[in-house]
Amino acid sequence: MRSGASDTARGPVLARCGAGLARRCANPGDSHWKTFVPMLSLTYLNAPDVAALELTDDEILDAVEAGLRAQGEGRTAIEPRMHLLPGRDAEGREIRGHFNVLRGYVAPLRLAGVKVVSDYVDNYKADLPSEMGLLDLFDPATGAPVAIVDAAGLTDMRTGAVTALGAKYLARRDSRVLGHIGARGTAYWNVRLLDRLFDFAEIRVHSRRPESRDAFAERLARDLGKRVVATSDWESCVRGADIVVEASRLEQPAPMLHTAWIQRSAFVVPYGTMSAVDLSITDIMDKVVVDDWGQCRTGMFGALRAHVDAGKLSAATLHAELGEIVAGKKPGRERDDETILLWHRGLSLSDIALAAAMLDKARRVGVGQTLRYR
Repeated sequence: MRSGASDTARGPVLARCGAGLARRCANPGDSHWKTFVPMLSLTYLNAPDVAALELTDDEILDAVEAGLRAQGEGRTAIEPRMHLLPGRDAEGREIRGHFNVLRGYVAPLRLAGVKVVSDYVDNYKADLPSEMGLLDLFDPATGAPVAIVDAAGLTDMRTGAVTALGAKYLARRDSRVLGHIGARGTAYWNVRLLDRLFDFAEIRVHSRRPESRDAFAERLARDLGKRVVATSDWESCVRGADIVVEASRLEQPAPMLHTAWIQRSAFVVPYGTMSAVDLSITDIMDKVVVDDWGQCRTGMFGALRAHVDAGKLSAATLHAELGEIVAGKKPGRERDDETILLWHRGLSLSDIALAAAMLDKARRVGVGQTLRYR
């Protein structure tokens, strides 16, 4: 790994003191004792570093699945995400965006993490991604920082992995048609990783702006080596699809994905920040699964926020958390005719699990930077 600049002034003394816990060491030339703290460093993986790792689809899926399994086995700690809404800028203009703060701990990985990721719907106007951020990783035994990882690419990958792993356990094995709403960063990995597991015969995509959906379809067709259809409306994208993913970018809740379009036995994944589904969509579901009930039952955002507020989704009507299914504690799909919905709000645990895989590969292939902490 590349190393950042370091303070050499105390190097000889620190070398004589040695590594490990803080200790007392005689400083030559002084008649008294001084306390020295060992030098600490951390790994930094920026966006080019993450891209250079070239994680395979299977590496991404395996890492995130391991994190979900740890959650299902009760070997994690997770706090509901928090939101920071700046409101208005210094000139009093409305800021159309917010920050998500996610926190968690994964015992098998010996890592705790805090991710701050922004969500700014108008960033395309400045040729910027809508989501940017950083994930900070810490040693849970000491609190020492371990790494800082670009959270934009990581968030896209882990979101797609949770969508695909949900389908692995909850969709029909013979699912052949995918309908995907939305073309933001996470959308690419939704489709790519789903196709890795199902090898679809038909993929349909839709987003509000024609230039966005056409470019999205072209990129997918090139990378997947198959035809991808960009549809001009929601209904033609969704109706009759075996797997439906809704990742829209609405400015406020609006029923855009209608219950009548969902075929019996479909697997449906709505996870837009603002709800885009009918209130009746849960009425046709045989099972409703979430990634973490603690963060789904509270907060101001989410695809099924209105359903929780209306009592249509509760601890009593919830089938399971996805981690419980991955860990084998609760069943996933049990019949081909079941219609199942997965609502995932985004897990810090998945961020941490995927980042751990990135750090492991970075060490093996020599990618990343070492930064001096103290």
